[in-house]
Amino acid sequence: MLVAMARKTADDDPLAPVTLAVGQEDLLLDRAVQEVVAAAKASDADTDVRDLTSDQLQPGTLAELTSPSLFAERKVVVVRNAQDLSADTIKDVKGYLGAPAEEITLVLLHAGGVKGKGLLDAARKAGAREVACPKMTKPADRLAFVRSEFRATGRSATPEACQALVDSIGSDLRELAAAVSQLVADIEGTIDEAVVGRYYTGRAEASSFTVADRAVEGRAAEALEALRWSLSTGVAPVLITSALAQGVRAIGKLSSARGGRPADLARELGMPPWKIDRVRQQMRGWTPDGVAVALRAVADADAGVKGGGDDPEYALEKAVVIIARAARSRR
Repeated sequence: MLVAMARKTADDDPLAPVTLAVGQEDLLLDRAVQEVVAAAKASDADTDVRDLTSDQLQPGTLAELTSPSLFAERKVVVVRNAQDLSADTIKDVKGYLGAPAEEITLVLLHAGGVKGKGLLDAARKAGAREVACPKMTKPADRLAFVRSEFRATGRSATPEACQALVDSIGSDLRELAAAVSQLVADIEGTIDEAVVGRYYTGRAEASSFTVADRAVEGRAAEALEALRWSLSTGVAPVLITSALAQGVRAIGKLSSARGGRPADLARELGMPPWKIDRVRQQMRGWTPDGVAVALRAVADADAGVKGGGDDPEYALEKAVVIIARAARSRR
């Protein structure tokens, strides 16, 4: 599936005269382009593809690219970072939108937002086919992306395997997509957490989520070992503080929630059911006061790694020790 996770308009013909791909997720933007190019080449193997950056599309260039050809060839014209086009070039594009050429598909990649909004509005008003490619900043979005990648291949992966892959690989969608492709190619049957662990064990050990899991479980020595390994392999300190915050907040949410089945709590707290079970195991030694102390430690560490302190590594080590100690406050 070339455009997994990208939302499209109802009129979803890749060979529509104009496709507008909006967002800042590079992988999804590239897949939107790939889908149009693949459809064009399926219709005409000799399709001419012109892939231009905003500075390459000067006033008059679009008219040259879309002028009638003696051979009536199909053509795809891709314009990247359309929000950065000059005012004169935007006038050209707006004029073209009113009377697009036959056998030519124009693909505009736009970051969205205020800059270049006039062009964005004009393309929408002209009835452009739109593909939404929003930046995936939330772990839940990346988890949904991984699930969609497996579904697109017709393969099955357990929820734990999908989460382990996100924890191990991180936020880069290209790397996540490549990991799914590798697992699908190499493994027969359902892909589970053990398989992901075998393939990405080095990265999993270095992941920020491993640091957080060991800390909220009260395993200070293991958390510190994972922290040092993470930092030595290039994991950004801000990712570690983010993982620590998520881990402590999950403890706090579940400890204050009403009892019930994992599925009910999952809906109430916005967590997958399997994570409810994991957090339940992690929260056994926690008290409300311990959660408050741990959250303050995370806030201090976050400030320390973002310039508020001289030694980000020390700030993280201190936070890990305080969190691990808070995890044992009931014992």
